[in-house]
Amino acid sequence: MKSVKLRVATYNIHKGVTTFGRRSRVSELRMALHRIDADVVFLQEVQERNERFSRGAMDLSRASQLDELASSGYEHRAYGINAVYAHGHHGNAILSRWSIEHFANHDISDHMLERRGMLHAVARLPGTGGRGIHLICAHFGLAKRSRMRQAEWVARFIEREIPATAPLILAGDFNDWQRRVDAQLRQRLGMREVSDETTATAWLERLLAWRRPVRVARTFPSLVPFLTLDRIYVRGLRARTCLVPRGRSWARCSDHAPLIADLEL
Repeated sequence: MKSVKLRVATYNIHKGVTTFGRRSRVSELRMALHRIDADVVFLQEVQERNERFSRGAMDLSRASQLDELASSGYEHRAYGINAVYAHGHHGNAILSRWSIEHFANHDISDHMLERRGMLHAVARLPGTGGRGIHLICAHFGLAKRSRMRQAEWVARFIEREIPATAPLILAGDFNDWQRRVDAQLRQRLGMREVSDETTATAWLERLLAWRRPVRVARTFPSLVPFLTLDRIYVRGLRARTCLVPRGRSWARCSDHAPLIADLEL
């Protein structure tokens, strides 16, 4: 089987609104996805229903966020609700140009005050005779103990439900600025993070891993990123390039910058 090349991206879109929720950013986000031009996009904080906007002049079309974002070229989608409130709900989503065979959302909340989820989907890769690729979109908690327990849940799910030989992409907002979850996913699951694989000095960093940590792309805050919150982990694929676009136009879309990776199966 010849190699298959694909582009993926992970993006926390901050519910598609400005910082204080006064203006919709969905149109800007749709154009951002068009510029990213990924085959699969892992989205966090998608506010699929917001009755505050649908009752006002901000959303004249009455289309959902996911409908509008998918109009940038994505025929297939999966959505999982994480948090429900009086005027709507939000969660994780996966947009795909390839057929999604099935998907399921899993509640990985560590406590009632912070709802978090893990969305698992299986897509069919073109040019591979229908071979499946596992896609996991996750959003971990703000507290370190919560993140560690959520990483344990995700690790057990992968070990139990996904064959070791199946290609796998785990992406999302891990809120892991202390790099504790990162170490667990690499060591326990044998996964690799794309920004580590694609640095020019990655071979030297691996050689000197006992002296210095591997690099992870900085994505937050989007205007001047200095925290490594958003990640793309892979197994059974090779990362060729990765990119974090920066600038005011991207900062106007969300408080997170997207992480984009070109992969090869």
